[in-house]
Amino acid sequence: MKTFFNHLHAQHQGQYEMFRGALVPCHEVPARADHVLAELQRRKLGEVCAPQAFAAGALTAIHSPRYLAFLESAWSEWVALDPANATRDALPSVWPTRSFRTDVLPDNFAARMGLFSFDAGSPLTAGTWVAARTGADCALSAAQAVAGGERAAFALSRPPGHHAGADFFGGYCFLNNAALAAQHLRDKGLERVAVLDVDYHHGNGTQAIFYSRPDVFFASIHGDPRTEYPFFLGHADETGAGAGEGANLNLPLPRGTGYAHWSDALEVALASISRFGAEALVVSLGVDTFAGDPISGFTLQSDDYLRLGERLQQAGLPTVLVFEGGYAVEEVGINAVNVLQAFA
Repeated sequence: MKTFFNHLHAQHQGQYEMFRGALVPCHEVPARADHVLAELQRRKLGEVCAPQAFAAGALTAIHSPRYLAFLESAWSEWVALDPANATRDALPSVWPTRSFRTDVLPDNFAARMGLFSFDAGSPLTAGTWVAARTGADCALSAAQAVAGGERAAFALSRPPGHHAGADFFGGYCFLNNAALAAQHLRDKGLERVAVLDVDYHHGNGTQAIFYSRPDVFFASIHGDPRTEYPFFLGHADETGAGAGEGANLNLPLPRGTGYAHWSDALEVALASISRFGAEALVVSLGVDTFAGDPISGFTLQSDDYLRLGERLQQAGLPTVLVFEGGYAVEEVGINAVNVLQAFA
């Protein structure tokens, strides 16, 4: 299995995030991806490649032009407001809530940052755009490899992506790598593609992007949004809208769920993907379902990720795996690579 590694991911390195009323050191750190790469190399599990550079059109197939323009220029605008900003990350502080207008693009930087975000836990740094843009290239390159006949490919990147919507960031995510991969597979001629999100946190951005589409099936196994971030999407009654009715499946589970019950939900998701008639699968591979994860609440063990990899392989679909969450930093490499090794 080829791995497309984002060699520029460490350019995004947030200092602090807002968490429960306090600024705390970021949970999403460069060591996450570095541990996965080291474990891949230790096990000699396939070729590690640099990504191909894709044109901007690959991004606008998923993300709005005004949102992309904001991300690309945000850091320079932030520093232009005050040279001292070069030493601190940008966090949003105001948001357009219900009944507020979002069609008019504000001139004020803080207002635009709030317009394009949904939380105060995703710091924007000097290297965010470069890291996210190269990460998108990793996902697109993995999809390109699978569309070209590879059985599977892995996009190893950070920042993660599944919380990013067409025109918003949050949850440490800026560009939706899984959605970009799924769209690229569609653009290469596959009629039906499925996205399976196994991260502890619901992939609200991916759901929002495909919610009204009948050609991309989205299934997510995650912590119950009544108690777990991102809270406002991920309920079981969200099944799609319009032409996309029936192409969205949420399987929320209670905090404390172990592999036995979690794997039951996995079987439901895979059976639904099979009935949908998917020709390829994109997996949002979050390993924050691990028992030791500091910001999550399931109790999977490292060996369970071997079982996950085996089951994904048994689905028999060309598969793009995209690295998402996992914040037990010392174990994230073992857990993610267990999935890849068992799949391979």
